[in-house]
Amino acid sequence: MPTFRMVLAAFCLIAISTLIAISTVSQAKQKEPATDAFQKHTTFGVWSKNIFADAVTVTGPAKTIYLAGMGSEDATSGTILYQGDFLEQCRYSYAKIKKILATQGATMADIVKVTTYVTDMRYGPDYSKCFAEAMSGVVLPTHTLVNISQLAWPGMMIEVDATAVVAAK
Repeated sequence: MPTFRMVLAAFCLIAISTLIAISTVSQAKQKEPATDAFQKHTTFGVWSKNIFADAVTVTGPAKTIYLAGMGSEDATSGTILYQGDFLEQCRYSYAKIKKILATQGATMADIVKVTTYVTDMRYGPDYSKCFAEAMSGVVLPTHTLVNISQLAWPGMMIEVDATAVVAAK
């Protein structure tokens, strides 16, 4: 089991590497298709292009949808589904996001920001797979991945917050 010092050293190394990369890498901008009501512009760093966007700017009249605490809780009972199975908990969380967005006239492509909380960074490869599946075929949003000691309910291994923007109607 890694010690606190090992985890802290790894975190510091990643943070320093990221700061160096950000300060020395030119930014690439991607203009997404405009709607009648607003435009969404996505900015990527060279190294982060296939992982997450560095910034998303939305201009014009729009509706913003905030989704918080999307985890593996069953929609009717609140029971934590897929106990001990990180990948399935992740897939279920993103399926909930997709379903809720659809009720608001939005899709995964409308997401501009994701914050993901995981209880163990050793699930990183599974999370990368899950996120790639969930966001397949869309321009990637900004994304923050946070390791925490526990979530709201025992057995939860992942929780996702997402913000989406669609044209105001």
